[in-house]
Amino acid sequence: MSVRVAVADDQEVVRAGFGALLGTQPDLEVVATAADGAAAVRVCRDHRPDVVLMDVRMPVMDGIEATRRVTAEPDPPRVLMLTTFDLDEHVYDALVAGASGFLLKDVTAERLFDAVRVVAAGEALLAPAVTRRLIGEFARLRPRPPSQGRPWTR
Repeated sequence: MSVRVAVADDQEVVRAGFGALLGTQPDLEVVATAADGAAAVRVCRDHRPDVVLMDVRMPVMDGIEATRRVTAEPDPPRVLMLTTFDLDEHVYDALVAGASGFLLKDVTAERLFDAVRVVAAGEALLAPAVTRRLIGEFARLRPRPPSQGRPWTR
């Protein structure tokens, strides 16, 4: 059984490129494309993809709001955010909106294929640079417990 994918990006060449790449995989099927966030919401309702590759910045409705709406539907697809912009605010907003993954558009084809399969399987996935920053932010925000007893020594 193949993973049904929709591609939402305002740049036609990017949509076509991701669609063509995904189409090379026997287990991935591109079922719809959308040029803006509102169209992405519509194609998700009409075509019921398993995974949506969603650009962050699009006209009419951005990818964050489209993700919020798509993931609020019954039996929603998994959303894999793709962006050129490596900004923490996009990552946090996307995750809060319900995205299952976040990748930069400079991703390799193999990593893209793997990412689609990972989020389709119900797992979460973040670009390595994003993961490092999230771990750093988590460590910075979480207070360290006071040491108990004497410090560890050899």
